[in-house]
Amino acid sequence: MIERYTLPEMGAVWTEQAKMQAWLDVEIAAVRAWNKLGKVPDEAVAEIEAKAAFDVARVAEIEATTNHDVIAFLTNVAEYVGGASKYIHYGMTSSDMLDTGLALQIKRAGAILEKDLTALGTVLKRRAFEFRDTVQVGRTHGVHAEPITFGMKLGMWAFEVQRHRERLRRATEGAAVGKLSGAVGAYNNIDPRVEELVCEELGIGYEPISNQVVQRDRHAAFLGCLAIIGASLEKFTVEVRHLQRTEVREAEEPFGKGQKGSSAMPHKRNPILSERMAGCARVLRGNALVGMENVALWHERDISHSSAERIVFPDSCILLDYMLQKTTKLMDGLVVDEARMLANLGQSQRLVFSGAVLLALVDKGMLRDDAYRIVQDTAMQAWREGVDFGELIKRNPEAMAVLSPGDVDTAMDPDQYKAGREVIFARLEKLEF
Repeated sequence: MIERYTLPEMGAVWTEQAKMQAWLDVEIAAVRAWNKLGKVPDEAVAEIEAKAAFDVARVAEIEATTNHDVIAFLTNVAEYVGGASKYIHYGMTSSDMLDTGLALQIKRAGAILEKDLTALGTVLKRRAFEFRDTVQVGRTHGVHAEPITFGMKLGMWAFEVQRHRERLRRATEGAAVGKLSGAVGAYNNIDPRVEELVCEELGIGYEPISNQVVQRDRHAAFLGCLAIIGASLEKFTVEVRHLQRTEVREAEEPFGKGQKGSSAMPHKRNPILSERMAGCARVLRGNALVGMENVALWHERDISHSSAERIVFPDSCILLDYMLQKTTKLMDGLVVDEARMLANLGQSQRLVFSGAVLLALVDKGMLRDDAYRIVQDTAMQAWREGVDFGELIKRNPEAMAVLSPGDVDTAMDPDQYKAGREVIFARLEKLEF
């Protein structure tokens, strides 16, 4: 991932240094496992633990000759360890080290992303309660529908983030799986107990039956989960983009002192961060597709997945970490214009209460089709003439044959929706991050 979108903690998980340290952790854990099974003497374990090291530049230098990164790494480790290095990688194949090391990186990355989701969810819940009674028009197809509150919208997003936390935990656990079953996965040259001991020490699962690699449906699910989270961040920020439009102006991204919106038009305050999230989400979805393409390998394995994974795993984890932190900052500083929300609600001549008036007529005994016709005809007149819908209903003889003016006022009273909000926010109160 380019430096622009790489934050330090997640970036550190995916460096060459971190990758090779994960490899070394796997190899040393395997030596300890063999020791418990009586294969490696205590003094060899002590020597390996004391001396085992690597140098990324030296590994690259060796690989220039071997054209094999695992052999280059093991050769470099042997340069540090000496004679006891004969016990390193004993009975293993390259993928035993590579896939188990990748599992460690996935586990660490997943923990960071879960922390990010917790931070975002916490902000969304807090701001939802801040705006629980801030009335806003609900829109369907971009057209005024019925009243909501802005807090309801933010609370809905908070629940979505919580679902993502649960998904991410499952996806991380499913992908943070190692294997030390040797070439083709049949344990031909390695004791199955080594695999169990190593994965237990490293705190990861192990593949119950593998071929030469951990099965890539696990990795596809993880990348897919990251892409779905990214899609939600796009959803949240697309809403911000709509609300920031000049014609709407109900909410906008924070705009810092000294910030510039346009090189040509000094008045501009553009939703650039929200638009950036939309672009980044596209990258995550593309990477998820790569994960799915990697599921089908030839026979017991090929390495067509390897080159792609070197790109998509670091990039997706680093990018989503960046997106989550930026979206959290955006939502924390989101500027909300409550007066404008109320003004926009009034633009539609109180037509947002058409459903309530329809039900009032039905409750008084009118057939639904007749009630719908009366309300729709009156609503269209309100649109055409720019006249208050409630006043027109009170002038409609068919409607007033069954309704009183007080019935109309009750149907068009925003307080009628408070009961629903109480239920919604009682549920949100129980949501924990």
